[in-house]
Amino acid sequence: MISRDRRTFGAFAVSCIALASLPVRAQGDWPTGRPITWVVPYPPGGTTDILGRAIALRLSTSLGATVIVDNRAGATGTIGSAFVAKAPADGFTLLGTSIGPQAIVPSLLPKMPYDPVKAFEPVTLIGTIPHVLIVGSSQTFRTVASLVAEAKAKPEALSFASGGNGTILQMQGELLRLQTGARMTHVPYKGDTPAIQDVLAGHATFMFAPVAAALPHIQSGRLRALAVTSAARLKSLPDVPTMGEAGFKDFVVEQWQAVYAPAGTPARVVQRLHQDIVRILKEPELVAMADKLGVTLVGSTPQQLADTQKADLTKWARVIQDANVKVD
Repeated sequence: MISRDRRTFGAFAVSCIALASLPVRAQGDWPTGRPITWVVPYPPGGTTDILGRAIALRLSTSLGATVIVDNRAGATGTIGSAFVAKAPADGFTLLGTSIGPQAIVPSLLPKMPYDPVKAFEPVTLIGTIPHVLIVGSSQTFRTVASLVAEAKAKPEALSFASGGNGTILQMQGELLRLQTGARMTHVPYKGDTPAIQDVLAGHATFMFAPVAAALPHIQSGRLRALAVTSAARLKSLPDVPTMGEAGFKDFVVEQWQAVYAPAGTPARVVQRLHQDIVRILKEPELVAMADKLGVTLVGSTPQQLADTQKADLTKWARVIQDANVKVD
């Protein structure tokens, strides 16, 4: 025969278990043993992929659920982005992306497979990447002004390389053309590396390149840095002026990396993701990795990311229209 005390304790224990399980059901059982997919809309090996994998690994521990990186490259990042836009809004599919698919490509394609604003819930701005205007060491240019003067004197004779049509690297060249009225030829490549190689070889006159990718060649003397696109001079290139210092106002341009979830993802899920990722971005190992990649970590609020995206959508839409930029 069970005593009254044991019956009371048993009933109390069952009640506690039931109560403890209620918030989990109410929250949609997130996260569970089910894996979370972190979609990178680019091939493996790039900055977006490397950062995404580093964050995903740490997020797996933080959430207690495996986070799998899925590279869905193609169409200037829109294939992977469209996949996430159409995914269930349950917190199990995330997008680790960059400025291109979210703020540039929407103004280039006549028909987008997703709405860059309405299809996503902003989570956080991971970080920003400054660029540097570079020429090969065989070129005579020592300043941006001398480069522009030559371009004006010889229309279409100078060329600028980029990592591809619709990239932020191309947009900076287009912005320079608009601001100066110089006529220069855009030469797109399949990635930043081959573009830099052709600038090194003198096949392309100049390009705007990610600082981390160009820095070893600048330090070796094979490339010459004329200006950086950040608001202030960079610690890695203290003697190189900003575009503003070089005489070109309103030329602060930085690529950014960010995390999004599908539109309609519960606010508590977005908040948990934001909280954990921002904490991860402060870990010394990740800070050191980002520094080597040339990324300045930010960890913004969701609203700050939304504001940044909308501002860049407006900015690059105007450049694309005014410069009559087209993609194949």
